[in-house]
Amino acid sequence: MNKIIRVILLYFAATFISYSQIKVLSLAGEWKFEIGDNVNWSKPDFNDNNWNKIKVPAAWEDEGYYGYDGFAWYRQTFYFPSTYQSFNSFFISLGYIDDVDEVYFNGKLIGFSGKMPPRYETAYNAQRKYYLQKDLIIFNQKNNIAIRVYDSQLAGGIVSGNIGIYAENQSLPFLVDFRGLWRFKTGDNMQYKSPDFNDSKWNNIVVPKAWEDQGYRNWDGYGWYRKTFYLNNIPNTKIVVIVLGKIDDFDEVYLNGVLISNKKIENYDLSQTKYNELRAYYVSSTLLKGKNTIAIRVLDTGGVGGIYEGPVGIVSLKDFVNYWKNKNK
Repeated sequence: MNKIIRVILLYFAATFISYSQIKVLSLAGEWKFEIGDNVNWSKPDFNDNNWNKIKVPAAWEDEGYYGYDGFAWYRQTFYFPSTYQSFNSFFISLGYIDDVDEVYFNGKLIGFSGKMPPRYETAYNAQRKYYLQKDLIIFNQKNNIAIRVYDSQLAGGIVSGNIGIYAENQSLPFLVDFRGLWRFKTGDNMQYKSPDFNDSKWNNIVVPKAWEDQGYRNWDGYGWYRKTFYLNNIPNTKIVVIVLGKIDDFDEVYLNGVLISNKKIENYDLSQTKYNELRAYYVSSTLLKGKNTIAIRVLDTGGVGGIYEGPVGIVSLKDFVNYWKNKNK
């Protein structure tokens, strides 16, 4: 498929919420709002009683902040119903935000789009969908969302879309869910595959989500993803499957420094793109430890780049086989 056509289809597909997903609660309505910028405003116990109220979704210019360009914060506190505790997957839909955002749930950064100043890059046309780890949710008690926004010109803020929190039961019951923040760096260096490599100075990136929506709008070439994860109990199975969603265009995957993908990028025919193939790699559970690092070398040859679509995580071989049997019935 022509890449331009594919980008258009992905864009329209992202604007709709699947009927298999249940809205836990709507976040449309009044939020607390303050212009300016202060890192303490992300904290769930921050006192925002003196903040103004603003309608969401709506451009802040239409809510009385005519002509304002710069930083502002939104905050919302709500109860999370315990009736949804049986679901294994949640996400926050924030529609479209003009221009750049960072989203904190109970004080923890869960996602972002674009790049904040001084290396500003807009993401005004990117759908905001951020996965929410279940262990961050406090069921049947107060939870807090804080959103940092930067607008460079024209309309600003949470301007449109389906604003809410959704629950879903993943068809793949992951032993480890890889959705969320990873470490990321453009360029290419084979030292990045080592589990001992220090990636503390790398940028955060959201997975799954195209890197163009996260401040790398014009980047074609190599990029590396890294994630460290912990296992209290090693899976009691000989084989596990590492699922890495869809990657544009080519990937090379290392688990604890060991190549687990089919081959190196250099050995592919780069004229035969793999962007629409689900990545699933069968590995011995003996490769897993208490502390683990997965490193992914990605080559994008044009258009959308990176790990742009899920599912992503580790699943048992039995559950993976059952998933494909049921899928193909």
